Amino acid sequence: MIADTTAGASPGRLLTLPGVYAPQDDTGLLARALGREDIGPDTDVLDLGTGSGALAVHAARLGARVTAVDIAWRAVLTARLNALAARQHITVLRGDLAEAVPGRSYDVVASNPPYVPSPSCRLPRHGAARSWDAGQDGRALVDRICDAAPDVLRPGGVLLMVHSALCGTDDTLRRLSKAGLETSVADRALIPFGPVLRSRRAFLRKQGLLGDDLSGGNSGDDAEGADGGDGGDGGDMEELVVIRAERT
Repeated sequence: MIADTTAGASPGRLLTLPGVYAPQDDTGLLARALGREDIGPDTDVLDLGTGSGALAVHAARLGARVTAVDIAWRAVLTARLNALAARQHITVLRGDLAEAVPGRSYDVVASNPPYVPSPSCRLPRHGAARSWDAGQDGRALVDRICDAAPDVLRPGGVLLMVHSALCGTDDTLRRLSKAGLETSVADRALIPFGPVLRSRRAFLRKQGLLGDDLSGGNSGDDAEGADGGDGGDGGDMEELVVIRAERT
């Protein structure tokens, strides 16, 4: 399918193969944060969990040298096709997060990882849910990225990661701070629940992640590209946050 991401800071129309995460609100929020960094021809950017390659294409258009990584072959193919269509040179690798680039470091690391809390503690190995399910607390991938950040960032380098408040904004800030990085929330946005979060209200409340009048979450919980901001059926809103962590 073709996702129209012309709104905001996203890189225009992109191909998304079935099962590949289509750019949504979280993608645009992270792209906006990326655009506030000092990026140019001498900037090396790593996009972890690239999906469609939307952020990688955006970084390349800002002038950066870009490496994009995803564990799913369809995502790797999609990102390569979108880079080709955008006439941007991007190195796209298949691999498991930073393990795909051992011993390498970057000026900017951007990531929009899976972060939706799931009733299952097992991460899906196939299918669209692989793009959003992240264990019962939503932190299976987020924590790994936090732990890898000090080694994959150069001195002065910056990690930009978007995720849901449902999986713990303060937890991420604390984990990165303990790793020696200077942390802050670079941006926030409230959007309506998408179909996956709406289907998990009972689970989220049982886990203590969602109150009757408070929510936070993942704009990108529908990898087929349906609008996460469709208004829902109960007015539930989720908060997205962009975490910025700098290696000093």
